[in-house]
Amino acid sequence: MRNETSAQQTRGTLELVLAMVLSGTLGIFVVESGASPFTVVFFRCVFGALALGAYSLARGFFTGHGLTPRKLGLAALGGALIVFNWVFLFEAYQATSISFATVVYHTQPFFLVLLGAVVLRERITADKLGWLVVAFAGLVLVSGVRPGDTASLKGLGLALGAAVLYALSTIVTKRVTGVRPHLVALVQVTVGIPLLLPFADFGEAARLGTGWGWLAGLGIVHTGVMYVLMYAAYAKLPTARIAVLAFTYPAVAMIADWAVYGHHIGLVQALGVPLIVLAGLRVTRARAAAPAPRTGGRAPAAASPAATRAA
Repeated sequence: MRNETSAQQTRGTLELVLAMVLSGTLGIFVVESGASPFTVVFFRCVFGALALGAYSLARGFFTGHGLTPRKLGLAALGGALIVFNWVFLFEAYQATSISFATVVYHTQPFFLVLLGAVVLRERITADKLGWLVVAFAGLVLVSGVRPGDTASLKGLGLALGAAVLYALSTIVTKRVTGVRPHLVALVQVTVGIPLLLPFADFGEAARLGTGWGWLAGLGIVHTGVMYVLMYAAYAKLPTARIAVLAFTYPAVAMIADWAVYGHHIGLVQALGVPLIVLAGLRVTRARAAAPAPRTGGRAPAAASPAATRAA
C-alpha cells in the first residue's frame, strides 16, 4: 500500500512539474502570437473550450455533472474574473516583461488572504500579517520603479490587477463544490467567448499567419493539457507538496524570458524575488493546513490553494 501511494505521488509530482513548466512558457506563446491581449484571450477561450470539452466528453464527465443553476452562475462569475485576469496579465507582458509581470503576479496568495478577511471574515494571524509585510518588501524591490518610468508603473499595476482578479475568482470558484474541476474550467473558458467577443480584433486575427499556431497552443496546450495535468496531480499529492512545486512556474517563466528575449531582472529586483517566493510559500502552506472536504468522489473545484499559481 505504501509503495502504491509512493508511486502515485511520484506520478503526481511529474504531472504537476510538467504542468508548471508549460505554464512558465505561456508568456512566449502570448508574445509570439503577435495578437493584442483581448484577441489572444478570446482565442485561448475558443481553443481551450474545444480541448476541455472534448476531454470531458471522452471521460464521460457530463454524466452526473453535479451542476445546478447556482453553481453554474458561480462558475460563470469566476470565469468572467479569470478571463479578464488573463487580459491584465498579458497586457503586463507587453508593458514590461514576462519575468517582471510573472513575479508580481505571484502576489496572488496575499490578496487571497486579504480578500478572505474582507469577504469571508477570515482572521489574519500575526504570522500571516508578518509574511504579508515580507512580501510587500519583496514587491517594492522587484518593482524597481523609478519616477517617470511609466512602462514599469503600468506593468506593475496591470500585474497586480491580474493577481486581484485571480484571487477573487478563487474565492468565488471555491464555492462550486461537488463538480469536477474540468467542467468548472470548461464553463469559465466558455463564458469568456461571448464576453470577449466585442473586444476581439478579427481583422488583426486574419493577418496573424503563423501566429495562429501560437494561439492554438495557448488553448490546447496551456489550457486543455495543462489543466488536465494539474487536476490529475492534485488528486495524488498532499497540498504542502503542491504549494512547493507550484513555484516551478515563475522560475521557468524567468528562465524562458531570459533565454528567448534576453530579459532579466536587475540585481536589486532579484533580491525581492526570494522574499515574495518564501512569503508566498509560507502563506500558501498555512492555508493548506486545513484539509478540504471531499465531495462524492469528485475533486473540489478549487482543488488546492496552489491552483492560484497557474495563469
